Amino acid sequence: MGRSQLKFRIMIMQFLQFYIFGSWLLTIGAYWFQNMHWSGTTFGSIFSTMGISSIFMPAIAGIIADRWVNSEKLYAFLHFMGALVLFYIPQVGDPSLMFWVMLLNMIFYMPTLSLSFSISYSIMKSANMDIVKEFPPVRVWGTVGFIAALWTVSLCKLETTAGQFYVASVASLLLSMYSLTMPKCPPLAKVRSNSLLSDLGLDAFALFKDSQMAIFFLFAMFLGAALQLTNAYGDTFLHDFAAIDAYKELLSVKYPAIIMSISQISETLFILAIPFFLKRFGIKTVMLLSMIAWTLRFGLFAYGNPAEGLWMIILSCIIYGMAFDFFNISGSLFVESQVPAEMRASAQGLFMMMTNGVGAYLGSRISGLLIDKFFILGSGKFDWPGIWLSFAAYTMAVAVAFVVLFKRKRDMIMSL
Repeated sequence: MGRSQLKFRIMIMQFLQFYIFGSWLLTIGAYWFQNMHWSGTTFGSIFSTMGISSIFMPAIAGIIADRWVNSEKLYAFLHFMGALVLFYIPQVGDPSLMFWVMLLNMIFYMPTLSLSFSISYSIMKSANMDIVKEFPPVRVWGTVGFIAALWTVSLCKLETTAGQFYVASVASLLLSMYSLTMPKCPPLAKVRSNSLLSDLGLDAFALFKDSQMAIFFLFAMFLGAALQLTNAYGDTFLHDFAAIDAYKELLSVKYPAIIMSISQISETLFILAIPFFLKRFGIKTVMLLSMIAWTLRFGLFAYGNPAEGLWMIILSCIIYGMAFDFFNISGSLFVESQVPAEMRASAQGLFMMMTNGVGAYLGSRISGLLIDKFFILGSGKFDWPGIWLSFAAYTMAVAVAFVVLFKRKRDMIMSL
């Protein structure tokens, strides 16, 4: 199979991977608050299922893929089970049951994110491709899939309905079948050692012995929390303007998911810039730019509105591309460059655990509690400017701490 054909196969996989996520991730808040009318604290606990599952599932899946099962087969199984759970979600009418169902859904979905990276890297390396240079243009199709899902859900008026989960279920089933046709990605760690830690596939945790790698994973956790803040509240923030007569007929309020999709369109541009920035400036500068972008993202939301302040919301969405890509994609490539081949799937799982696991859990839970305690107005409405400014202050503090603590040299990111 030629290099172009391999890239095309990976593009389809990435497209469907993020189409599933885009079908509900940004719009579940609108479904939750506008349709089900459940509380912010309860929503924080539901959204935290992403973090809970990511604390252990990506690492476990990485260990299995490194040691015992072909990555593409494990990937197919997880998406098939996820499709079944997503199909059941619309039947759930109780927030307590919703927590457990969403947790099960996340247990199956979250490890597929890191597996999609390790499968892509394995296939590209087998064809002698430079993944720092050639992976970002392939990964951009995942963002295209996310955008396509947002537009599908929005134009079909499914943003506040359970129909979004049926869309995700169908996409998950299609990806499960498709992944079985991908090139084989067998386990690479075949040699047993004298270390129980290594035999169990847990040796990726030894990366924490390197103080700078430990700091890298710590800040990955902090940025993972920031990502969940925008995922959880961005869409319902725009939906809330529908209660204001001056805004309710505006297209940006009627179709907020389309406005939010500008963030993903921006991603497609910033992904293509990653090879240049990583090789020119190194991982520290790239991650710092991500943190500054998060601060601007939240700050612009604080002062924006769907009318005369629409430009601020749009600019915030454009900045999101840098905020997400310069942390998520670059971080994954950095991890890939720092570990031996036999633990790369495990290391990607560890990176996912810190970002979408511990970080997502803390961001979801703490933000839900703080919003209910400090940012609910007397009318029961959210104090959105206060919410977004508090998020901006958080990311600025993280950026300052990162400059002081992270000392990795810029030449540590290498062509793979």
